[in-house]
Amino acid sequence: MSDFHIVFLPGDGIGPEVTASAQRVLEAVGARFAHNFHFATKLIGGAAIDATGEPLPADTVDACRKSDAVFLGAVGGPNWDGDKRRPEEGLLGIRKALGLFANLRPVAASDALLPLSPLKPEIVRGVDLLIVRELTGGAYFGAKTRDAQSASDLCVYTVPEIERVTRVAFDAARQRHGSVISVDKANVMETSRLWRETVNRLHQSEYPDCRLEHMLVDTAAMRLIQRPRDFDVLLTENMFGDILSDEASMLAGSIGLLGSASLGAGKPGLFEPIHGSAPDIAGQDRANPGGAIEAVGMLLSYGLNLHKEADAVKAALSSALEGGRGTQDLERKDSCTVFTAAVIAAI
Repeated sequence: MSDFHIVFLPGDGIGPEVTASAQRVLEAVGARFAHNFHFATKLIGGAAIDATGEPLPADTVDACRKSDAVFLGAVGGPNWDGDKRRPEEGLLGIRKALGLFANLRPVAASDALLPLSPLKPEIVRGVDLLIVRELTGGAYFGAKTRDAQSASDLCVYTVPEIERVTRVAFDAARQRHGSVISVDKANVMETSRLWRETVNRLHQSEYPDCRLEHMLVDTAAMRLIQRPRDFDVLLTENMFGDILSDEASMLAGSIGLLGSASLGAGKPGLFEPIHGSAPDIAGQDRANPGGAIEAVGMLLSYGLNLHKEADAVKAALSSALEGGRGTQDLERKDSCTVFTAAVIAAI
């Protein structure tokens, strides 16, 4: 029997509800596959500000570093608008503290949910793509200035930063369909020119067996809507990836169904649903746990190398959706608790 230590960061809004669903699913996996999952819960985001004055307390960071994997619910909400400390500082801080430089967001269209997509079924049917986003560089982390008349956010990338996330993308492509589309803005941005040159060099020297295409970010945004099946692995920098991954999430019909993995050179990784904190439905048992359950599958696969267990979670989620289960955002009637129970029964 294997032992694994998981730290939960429920956070704000619906974060605690979907985190509870994630824990229940992990407990079911442990029971079926004879694993012991040991859980600890720590503060982050607005909840941490309220309790300690800090969006990322030191004991949260310490616990995460000692764990095998970290699961995050959601951070943020209107309760902290205008505060000196923002809940989102906790999210950026834990990514930096754990050295998480690559964010992986898979998007696949389920036949049962095609009517929910804002696009025509013939466009989204068969979509199966993976966005690999650089997570710790670019304008989000660059030097910032502000005075009464101006503000700036410095966008900086180094060759080693680009190389390490590029390898993640090409390694993923080798396990999929062997194709990478690298997205940049090389026609106007110097960082994008360095990005393109570095990706080209790495492709030629280490990954000649993969296909590589470069695409400007505005073209990529249009292509995701026009021909989303063109994409296998989409590689891009931090801000572009933030925007494109949310756009791509709608291909599947609901942002509530998708999970993500943030990975570094070692463990632990950070796994989370990609939806926000949804404070308008918090505490009402209406949250969609699908994204959290998808993130559990990624935690098992990418974080713990438990691939058979990850496949069981993904199959159970798919079975529940195909069987008509789901929450209100999917135009179905289950509560968060009932939908979670349906997935656990399938496991």
